[in-house]
Amino acid sequence: YILNTCSVTHKAEREAKQHIYQIHRQFPHTKIIVTGCAATNWKKTNTHVEGIDLLVDNQSKEYIAEIIEKRYKTAKKALKTLVNEVISIDDKFMRSGRVIIKIQDGCHRFCSFCIVPYLRGLPQSIPTDKLLSKVKKFENNGFKEVIITAINTEAYGRDSGESFVNFLDRLFKETGIPRFSFGSIHPWTFTDEFFNFYAQYAKSTRFVHFFHIPLQSGSNKILNLMKRGYTREEFIEKLDKIKEMNPFAFIGTDVIVGYLEEEDADFEDTYRFMEQTPISKFHVFRFSTRQHTAAFHMAKRLIMPTVEQKKARSEALRKLSDKKYADFLQKHINHEFEALMLEKREGEYQQALLGNQILSLIQSDKDRCGEIVKVSINEVKKGKLLGKIV
Repeated sequence: YILNTCSVTHKAEREAKQHIYQIHRQFPHTKIIVTGCAATNWKKTNTHVEGIDLLVDNQSKEYIAEIIEKRYKTAKKALKTLVNEVISIDDKFMRSGRVIIKIQDGCHRFCSFCIVPYLRGLPQSIPTDKLLSKVKKFENNGFKEVIITAINTEAYGRDSGESFVNFLDRLFKETGIPRFSFGSIHPWTFTDEFFNFYAQYAKSTRFVHFFHIPLQSGSNKILNLMKRGYTREEFIEKLDKIKEMNPFAFIGTDVIVGYLEEEDADFEDTYRFMEQTPISKFHVFRFSTRQHTAAFHMAKRLIMPTVEQKKARSEALRKLSDKKYADFLQKHINHEFEALMLEKREGEYQQALLGNQILSLIQSDKDRCGEIVKVSINEVKKGKLLGKIV
């Protein structure tokens, strides 16, 4: 049993441990191999977690099949069968013609709260030519959407002399994949060069206009303590440019509440920022110190908000997020979009992703999974857009 883990928060590690305990109790004779960031952290800190048979750190993750073969003397034929069976499993992305490609790993930013650079290392990019070759294979196999992921999109090419925008430009010009989207795109990526590129595709249906941009705080004081390298004013300017180019661009973000020295006035700055800017949905995290980070040492001399304060601030932002998302959905009524049909059905409706990655329900009398169709949005019901094929 192979588990890939996250370590960005204490909660992520705690949930990984709970999952491992459950699997160990349910299948006591199963070998449990754990990899990813939590595994890397546990290996570095000699943390014992009951039930784990083998920890594989991030640096060794790509060789995990060979490591298992060597460690457990698995017959090559059996291992090959296992790998083929795993690859043949259709996940929720592949069933609808979507596929994820990771373009780089690591980060050079060392934000004061973040453990990722300590576990992932400095940026390592996959060469553009290699990525394009992979995308062309997906294209030849009928895939409809490529989802671009990275630990930090800004860092792409930093180690190889290539550039993120040049990669995107070649992706659009040299392949025929109908849709490209981002998993997460980082604030420092939004340079003049990026906006010049986006201006060419701001109305294009090939560009999925969804931007998840990790903000972390709307207070300049807190952003400075976090060592984010930008101000709220600079961030607003970038958001306004996106919306000016495409009013239906869907912007999401991450926000940390309860950071060191965050007083009521600082949280109020964040709340007002989230209220007034064109961000329509946000994930809210309560701050927790991570060993090795600058914040871990800063916490020895700086004040941290109480558990109760963190909880209240988190709930306030979540309620605001729900309201803003509902308001954003309303703007889609009586407009037409191209949508990628998904597999799941709900009665007479079939799920679909609009050109800004908003999940919708589209009337369909037959299975259209993997098709790209033009749809008209008619109403919002129970937090979902409803529409029909035009």
